[in-house]
Formats: sequence, C-alpha cells, structure tokens
Amino acid sequence: DQHRGWFHSSLIESCGTRGRAPFDVVLTHGFCLDENGEKMSKSRGNVTAPQDVIAGSGADILRLWVAASNYSDDLRIGKDILKNFSEMYRKLRNTIRWMLGTLAHHDGSPLPPPGELPELERVILHRLAELDGEIRRAYAEFDYARVVSLLSTFMTGDLSAFYFDIRKDVLYCDPISSRTRLAALAVIEETFRRVVTWIAPILSFTAEEAWLEHYPSEDGSVHLEVFPELPASWRDEALARRWSAIRNARRVVTGALEIERAAKRIGASLEAAPVVYVADPETLAILRAVDMAEICITSGLDLREGEGPADAFRLDEVKGIAVVPARAEGRKCARSWKISTEIGADPAYPDVTPRDAAALREWDAAHSIALAARGAA
Repeated sequence: DQHRGWFHSSLIESCGTRGRAPFDVVLTHGFCLDENGEKMSKSRGNVTAPQDVIAGSGADILRLWVAASNYSDDLRIGKDILKNFSEMYRKLRNTIRWMLGTLAHHDGSPLPPPGELPELERVILHRLAELDGEIRRAYAEFDYARVVSLLSTFMTGDLSAFYFDIRKDVLYCDPISSRTRLAALAVIEETFRRVVTWIAPILSFTAEEAWLEHYPSEDGSVHLEVFPELPASWRDEALARRWSAIRNARRVVTGALEIERAAKRIGASLEAAPVVYVADPETLAILRAVDMAEICITSGLDLREGEGPADAFRLDEVKGIAVVPARAEGRKCARSWKISTEIGADPAYPDVTPRDAAALREWDAAHSIALAARGAA
C-alpha cells in the first residue's frame, strides 16, 4: 500500500505542479505473496525472508528468482518455487563450470575465420550472434525474465545437451593437434566470454567467480565489461536452416535409442549403429553431408532413402524420418568406447581405434620430449 500510494501521489503532484511525470523511466512491481497466492504474514508463518534464502542457498538464487519473475504482477515465492530455481541455477552453473574445465586445455589461440571452422562450430557462432541482439533488446526493455529464458534455453539446450554432448569425443579423444579440437576450444572460449558477460547483471557473484578463475591475470571485473560486439560474419541463416534439419533427425535417433536403453537392449548410445530412413531426398543429402554417427553419438549410422518399415521408430513432429535400431559390430575401444571392427589395426596400440592410436602416439611423443627437457634441465 505504501509503495502504490507513494507512486500514485507523487505522479499526481508532479503532473499538477510541473506538467510532467516525476521520473523518466520507472519499473514497478506487485506484492510478494506466498506459493498459494496468499499475503505473507508472520502470524500465518508463510513469510519467506530474503536473508534466510541467501543464508541457505546464496544470493544468486534469490537474484535469479527476481529476474525470472513477471514483475508486472504479484510475485509468488516459497520453498518449492525456490527449489525449482535452485535446479535451474545448478544447470547454468554446471554449464559454466564445464566450459572452465575444458578451457584449461586452451592455449589462447585466436578464433579462426568462420570459413575455416567446422560446420558445428559455425552453428554455435550463429546462435551467439542471434542471441546477442535478443539479449540486448531484452535488457534495454527491462525484460529480465526473457534474458533468463534465452540464456537458460541456450546453455542447457544448445550447449550442454547438443554442442558439448557431441564435441566431448573430439575434445577428449582427438590428437592434441586436431584442427577440429582446436576449433572447438576457440569457439568455447568465445562462448564462455559472452555467456558470462550476458549473465553477469543477474548472477553477479557466479559470473564474477567464473570470470576471475578464467582470467586471473586480467585487471578488473566482469562487471566492468561491456557486452562484446559480434562480427556480422558469424551469422549464417542458410547454415542454421540445414542444421535445424540435422537436429530434428538427431532427435528421432535419440528417441529410438532411449527406448532401446529402457528395454536394456543397449547400454550407452555408442553400442548402437542404427539405420535411418529419410523420405525427402533434399533432407537426405543434408544428412549425408555430415557425420551423423558423430552427431548422434553412435558407433555407426546407416542412412537410407525411403519411408522405412512400418515398425520403425518415428516422432510425430518430425515427418519423413524413421529409425531402426541396431547394435554396432566389433570391439569396444578402450579409449573412446566406440565399437569398431578396426580395433587393433595399429599393432603398437592393440586396444584402440586408429584415430585413438594416432592421438596416443602424439601424446607419447610430446611426453617424451617434456621428460627429456626436464632431465636436461
């Protein structure tokens, strides 16, 4: 009542005496209610005290709830609501932490021009460019709930469940000199810098902690940074449309493998080598232009034209794609865990694939040079 009364009386007084509102920009909100929409009262015992939330969960949980709330209406808060935001925060923090761990292996090499990057990395750069404009507009309009929604969807959907999920194999198992591995590290560096800067006004303590851990030698704080400008060359609408079809196909394969796992016919997705039927020739050409086994995290994948058998797995929302699950043939690589018939092709490394053998040979050579240099010193 005091808030709304002051707001109304100051507006009337200023308009009457000065002919204008007493503010240039104003942000106002409703009351804080409990989870059931009831007014908080000490006698009812339904009060959620900010200091208790901060003591139990940290200030950033409270800040995330505030930012994600529709402040134009009355706001609800309580243990169950805060529990949901704690889960959202955990996912965002884990995504940032994964990037920090991965970037410990980045040598600081600059990002190559987009034309020299693999398509998957270019897709992420395009998404960053798309997000840049949307996040700037949302902040300018004080639409913090949209900022939280955009970043949560990007970090959990585009990064953790898609890009990082696919690139873990390259980052962990490719040779140190692999161009794909180096490109992925450079793109993750760009992604980290932008995500942490974008999220800093909301998760201020988390962003500062991550920033100082990754850039300990730089003076200043993430809160002294400005949102970085993104090159126009990062945008590629045609590429984004192609990868929309690829991601849809991946969803169908993933759905089929989930059923196989539930039935205990396979364990990890790398035990599978499904057959994927694609009815549309244009979509089939798009899928054949990339490594769908890598994208679907399987040890093999056979693309065929056609509708597929009647009992094949399909998703109603993805037309023209059918999946027949099958087990991969061969032995399990001791390093990448892929199933392959080429295990032991390199006699020096009898338990791994040729790709992993090359990576191990390069690592062993680098290790020998380091030991020799240490001995000479």
